[in-house]
Amino acid sequence: MARDTLTGSRIRERRLIAGLRQADLARTVGISASYLNLIEHNRRNIGGKLLVDLADALSVEPSMLTEGAEAALISALKEAAAGNPGAGAEQDRADEFAGRFPGWAGVLAGAHQRVNSLEQLVQTLSDRLTHDPNLAASLHEILSTAAAIRSTAAILAEPGDLEPEWRDRFHKNLDQDAERLADGSKALAGFLDESASSPDRRLMPQEEAEAFFEAHGYHFPALETGKSQPQDLISAAPELASRESRVIALAVLEVYRADATAIPLKDLKAALKDGLDLGVLAARFNCDMARVLRRLAAVPEDVLGRPAGLVLCDASGTIGFRKPIAGFDLPRFGASCPLWPLYTALARPQVPLRRVVVQEGRSRAGFECLVYAWPLGSPGFDRDPVYRAVMLILPLQEIPEGALQVGANCRVCPVRDCMARREPSILKDGF
Repeated sequence: MARDTLTGSRIRERRLIAGLRQADLARTVGISASYLNLIEHNRRNIGGKLLVDLADALSVEPSMLTEGAEAALISALKEAAAGNPGAGAEQDRADEFAGRFPGWAGVLAGAHQRVNSLEQLVQTLSDRLTHDPNLAASLHEILSTAAAIRSTAAILAEPGDLEPEWRDRFHKNLDQDAERLADGSKALAGFLDESASSPDRRLMPQEEAEAFFEAHGYHFPALETGKSQPQDLISAAPELASRESRVIALAVLEVYRADATAIPLKDLKAALKDGLDLGVLAARFNCDMARVLRRLAAVPEDVLGRPAGLVLCDASGTIGFRKPIAGFDLPRFGASCPLWPLYTALARPQVPLRRVVVQEGRSRAGFECLVYAWPLGSPGFDRDPVYRAVMLILPLQEIPEGALQVGANCRVCPVRDCMARREPSILKDGF
C-alpha cells in the first residue's frame, strides 16, 4: 500500500492515542462520524483545510498524518523481515505497519539493529580470542609461569630434607614466578578490558594502519595533487604509533600515489560518465585491471555513485589491506571465507572475474565482486611468480537469484552443509 494512501490509518491511530471517540473528533472538525469512519479506513482522500483541522484536533503536524514514518524506519523493517525469511513477514505492508504503529515499528527496527551490532561484536571477539597474537602471548606467559610454579612446588613437597641453600633458591624462584604470574594476569585482564575507543588501546600494526586510512576516508587529496608526499602524511599521523604500522601505511600510500598518477581523478570522473566498464577504463588509462580496481575504491563515494569496499591478499590468502563496506563483514583476525571470489582469482591469474555474492547472516546483503589476480615482477625459469589478488566490493539493491553464498569466516557463518567449512560455527540456529 502506498504511503500517501495511509493518511486515514494514521488519523485513526492518533485519535486512539489521544483517547478521542470518533464522534467527538468528527464534531470538532465539523464533519459527520460516518464520513470520518470512511476517512479512517482509507476510503476517502483528504487534504487542505480538513487535514489541517484534523491535525490541530490531534495536536500533531499535518505532515505526521500524510508522510507517516520516515523511509529509514520502513527500510529497517524490511531489512528485519528479509533477515528472518521463515517468519513470513508481509514486507509489502511494512509501510502500513509503520504508519499505524510507529512506536512498535521503532522498537522492532531498534531491536533488529541491536542484534546486528551484537552479531558483529561476537564476530570480532571470536576472531580476537582465536587469532590475536597479543592475547596468545599473554596466555602463553601465564601458562608457562604456572607450570614453573607447579614444578617448583612439587620439588619442595617431596619427602626428605633439602639443603638450606637449595630450599632458599626454590623459595626465591617461587616468589619470582608468583610475581610474574600476577603481572601477567593483570596485563591480560587489562588487555581484555580495553575498549575500542580507549585512547591508549594497544593495536597491532595492521590495525594502526587501518585506523590511519579510516581517519582519512581512504582518500588523500594532497597525494592526488602532489602537494604532499607519502612520508609527510606518515610523519603527521597520530594513529601510526609503531614503526611497523608506518612501514605498512607507507607501502600502501606509495601504491596509492602511483595509481593516482596513472589515473587522475578528473579524467576518471569523465570516463565514468560512460558507465563502469573495467576493460574500457584499463584500455583508456593504459594500465592493468588491478590498478583500476584499487583506484575505484580510493575515490570519493560521489565519484563512483555508490560506496565501495576493497580487499587485497597474497597467494597464501592472508589479507594485507581492507577497506570495509557496510553489510560485508571482513574478519580482522584469522582466515576469511574460502568461497570469496578473491581466492578463486588466485587460481586464474590475469583473468578478470565478476561474481555476485550474498553474505549470509541475519541481514542478507548482496554484492557485486570484481576480482583480479596478477604476478609481481617477471617470472623466470628458476623463479616462481609471486601473486597478489584484489577484490572490489560494490553493494546491490536487490539480490539476484543464483548469487553465491559466502560468509565472513567459518566460526561465525550460519550456512549449513558448506563444502568449504573448516570448523564448526559458534552461532546457534536462528542467531
